[in-house]
Amino acid sequence: MAAPEITHRTVATNGIEMHVAEAGDAGPLVVLCHGFPETWSSWRHQVPALVEAGYRVVVPDQRGYGGTTAPTPVEDYDLTHLTGDLLGLLDAMGEERATFVGHDWGSMVVWTLAQRHPERVRAVVGMSVPATPRGPMRPIELMRQLFGDTFFYILYFQEPGVADAELGADPKKTLRAFMHTIAGDSPSDAWKVLPAAGHGLLDSLTDTDEPIPWLPEAELDAVAAEFTRTGFTGGLNWYRNVDRNWEQGEAFADRTIDVPSLFLAGEQDPVLLMAPPSVMEGLVTDLRDTVLVPGAGHWVQQERPDEVNRALLGFLASIRGSVPS
Repeated sequence: MAAPEITHRTVATNGIEMHVAEAGDAGPLVVLCHGFPETWSSWRHQVPALVEAGYRVVVPDQRGYGGTTAPTPVEDYDLTHLTGDLLGLLDAMGEERATFVGHDWGSMVVWTLAQRHPERVRAVVGMSVPATPRGPMRPIELMRQLFGDTFFYILYFQEPGVADAELGADPKKTLRAFMHTIAGDSPSDAWKVLPAAGHGLLDSLTDTDEPIPWLPEAELDAVAAEFTRTGFTGGLNWYRNVDRNWEQGEAFADRTIDVPSLFLAGEQDPVLLMAPPSVMEGLVTDLRDTVLVPGAGHWVQQERPDEVNRALLGFLASIRGSVPS
């Protein structure tokens, strides 16, 4: 079967202009939401499989990324804004509901959307990052207690301008090292444990001169070109709102996520050490399955696309007849 045509346009949503890639002209809508530091193209393997199975697919560059508006105020990147972007995207697509699939930060956005606006979510799939109950204290304070004098990337990201400059000095090197370090086929010590003082993100990562087997050089070059143009500040600003998200989450702390759900991650993903799937117990009430892909790391939908597509399509098929469209 020929690859589906992917078209691109910009839609107005929630006060910004959002670049979206679209494919398929019929069937239930599936929205794919990328994470950090990626763009819409991280879903390049899923779009054809979904269209062939009869779905309409929309893949945005999220707020601050790629061809989408990157507002200046840091507070414009909290989960209220990010979920609002997806609600406006639904409206722009002329759809009342959709299935939302997120990876990494995209997972946090779609889990939050399903919790706060379940009437707009047919089903939800989180990849790499499980839905997590609201913690007892501000996340930054908790991280400082847990990591002390040890380098931790989220704490390092908090100071505006610092990580922005380091990551943006050579975007291709940044992306290559980040992708290589937490992939499933990398050595377990690729992510280095270092003192916090005097180190940046790249010091903690392991670069490689070898091609990344699951990331074609042309794709790496294309994504690097986007970050060369935009910088990394938009994506970093998502991290600078973790305390604000915690504050805003108080109003929703007692709400469960009740739509049909799937969690999928690479078995070697280091995120699972910090947030194992078991944290969803009691919060996600209709979790249909948890799929851990052997040999895969954090970039699961790129590293193991066949396994991811199989799990994703199986889940979608299972709900297609039971969930009103």
